[in-house]
Order: sequence, then C-alpha cells, then structure tokens
Amino acid sequence: MAKRHKCRDKVCYDRFTISIQWSGHWAFCSMHLKLQQASFFAKTRAYFLMPFQVIDNQRLYRQIADQLRALIDSGEFPPGSRLPAERELAKLLGVSRASVREAMIALEVIGLVDVRVGNGVLVCEPPVQTVSDEPVMAQATRDQWKELDPELNLEIDFSAEIPPFALLQARRLIEPEAAALAAVNASDEELAGIREAFERNVQDNREGSHTHPGDRLFHIRIAQASDNPAYALMIQHLLGHRYGSMFQRLQNHYTPQDMTHRSEDEHRRVLQALEQHDAGAARQAMSEHLDEVIRIFSRSAR
Repeated sequence: MAKRHKCRDKVCYDRFTISIQWSGHWAFCSMHLKLQQASFFAKTRAYFLMPFQVIDNQRLYRQIADQLRALIDSGEFPPGSRLPAERELAKLLGVSRASVREAMIALEVIGLVDVRVGNGVLVCEPPVQTVSDEPVMAQATRDQWKELDPELNLEIDFSAEIPPFALLQARRLIEPEAAALAAVNASDEELAGIREAFERNVQDNREGSHTHPGDRLFHIRIAQASDNPAYALMIQHLLGHRYGSMFQRLQNHYTPQDMTHRSEDEHRRVLQALEQHDAGAARQAMSEHLDEVIRIFSRSAR
C-alpha cells in the first residue's frame, strides 16, 4: 500500500510539477504576447503621431514621395530604421498601395531607401552627393528617356512627320481617357489653365488664325491635368506634329468654313464636363469632338 501510495504521490507530484511548468510557460507566452501587442500599438501610435498628412487627389505618388522624404530629412525616420509597411502607409495617407509603392521606388532610385520585398523598406544613409531641393519624382525620372536601349538596335526619328489620319486615330484612343482622368484629378489651377487655353482658342477663331495655338494648348493642358505623365508626353509630342505640311494641306483642302465654330462648341462641352468633375461626360465630349474632326476630314470633297 505504501509503495502504491508513494507511486500515487509521485504521480501527483509529477502532475503538479507539469502543471506548474505549463502554467509558467503559458504565463511567459501570455506576457510575451502582451509585450508584442504593446510594442505593436506603441509603433502604430507613433506612426499616427508622426506628421503624416492625408494626401489629396493630385499627383498622389509625387506627394507621398515628397512627404516621406521630408520625414526622413527631419530625422523622423533615421538611417537604419524602417518605414511603415505599404498597407499601413496607404491607410494613414488615405491612398492606394500602388501609389505608395511608386513613391517607395522613387525614393530608392535617388538613394534614400532600400526596398526589400517581403522585409520592409530600410532608410539608407544620405547620399554622398549634394542633396537636391528638387521634388523626388523629378530626381528619380531625370534622363530616363535620354538614350535608347542599345540591345534593341532601334532608331527613332522624333522629327519625322506623322500622317494626319494616323495622328488623329492615335489621339482618338488617348484623349478621351485623358479627359476622363482630368475631370477627376485636375486642380483648380489646372482647370483655370484649361479655360485660359479655351478662351485663347476662341480669340484665335475671331482673328482668323491659321495655326490655332489655343486649340492645341487646350488639348495639351487637359492631358497634363490627367495625372498620367505618359498621356501628357504622348499628346505633347503628337500635337507638336499637328500642323506639319501634310496636316496643313489637309486643312486647306477639306476644312469647312464653320469648322472652327463647331470645334469651339465641342471644346466648350469638354470644358464644362471638366469643371463639373464629370469623368463620363468629359470622355464622351472628347470622343464626339475627335470623331467629328475625323468625319469632316474623311468626307468627300464637294
């Protein structure tokens, strides 16, 4: 009996020991979890206390990059520290993760951070070269079109004239979407610039201009206000060919006398849609305008 009791006592003791060990383990795990939670909330609180500003709808990636650079320069994120995760930054700034990612890449290009996919974004030591006051995106994209990729063995003649209908077809594909984006993204200053170009176009018509700079400027400024630099670049290049020798001949032979005033009315509808921030109406008005231009130049001569 004694032996049996002793064994039972040992079992009880062992169970007690195991219970104490498990209790201690769980207490440790619980404390560790609480410390992790406290650290997480402290970091999150620190992020919210940092001078982040909610980004407005203009040039999102540019603003994010400039704001993060300012925080890095001020010491809020010293060398060796990590920037908040994409998801956290997107939430803090009220933007998409894609916009945050573009900004991070731009900061890496100018040497301020090291993007480690899956392991965060590390702030680097400041570059040795003199720090520029230029916006981040201006530094990151400088000279990106300076030379062609030698591996492709291409030759591009940017001075070559584009045939008129090829030019109009390209514009028909690009400009309605650029107008829709401009209706959403254009700032008050950009809208004022578009209206100024429209009024110049009206004045050109009254004075019988043959080059219509206001017309071209109207379309260029809409593309610039789209917040898509690729659209702006393409439209500026295409409209640089607007009045090449082939287009001038096409205009001289096939432009009806009332075309300038029709175009003026169509431009006005585009402008109204932009000022009302109606993307659908802006897209439709621009599409109808360019369809009409193509129709007029394609019709049979009288």
